[in-house]
Amino acid sequence: MPKDTFHNLKEEKKQRILAAAIEEFSRRRFSDASINQIVKNAGISRGSFYQYFTGKEDLYLYMINEIGKEKMRVLDGAGAWNLDADFFTAYMYMYHVALRWVKEKPQYNRIFMLMEFDDCEFIGKLRELSVEGLALLRRLLERDQQRGLVRPDVDPGFVIEIVYQLMLYVIKEYYQKGSEELMLAKVENIFKIIKEGIGN
Repeated sequence: MPKDTFHNLKEEKKQRILAAAIEEFSRRRFSDASINQIVKNAGISRGSFYQYFTGKEDLYLYMINEIGKEKMRVLDGAGAWNLDADFFTAYMYMYHVALRWVKEKPQYNRIFMLMEFDDCEFIGKLRELSVEGLALLRRLLERDQQRGLVRPDVDPGFVIEIVYQLMLYVIKEYYQKGSEELMLAKVENIFKIIKEGIGN
């Protein structure tokens, strides 16, 4: 994470550096992104960059953390879903809120999509953390098991992994075809199949 020298900067300068990072990492994979381009866009020297961050990884983690905090503020600001709602209803609620957010901030979604196409060790570890970050959804699924809404023999972690991978596929297709209506319909159909199964 950033050094104290970064935290001591004026807010305007910190935001300028963050904006330059978002611009670069939304255009290129982490592996291909250029510190030179970031410092140029931020209007700082390369020497100053290393006074603020230990390297590109440090800046990337800071950026991801800031985006994550903003996402949580958006989810909180949208109001809580029905606390008694089942896993599928809660997930769709969060999906709709997140979709509205990424439409306003398309660079954020491009950053996360580029993560999926980067096979470097650093990004691989971050992807593992992002899967672990779905703990809330796992808890909802486990609660549904306790309430008898989901079979007790189902592995919640495996279900979340399936949902995560399917959502990535749907989002990638959305970027290729650009149909929000089609994307939402697919998400609802995925959940219908997972919830009801395909057995006769």
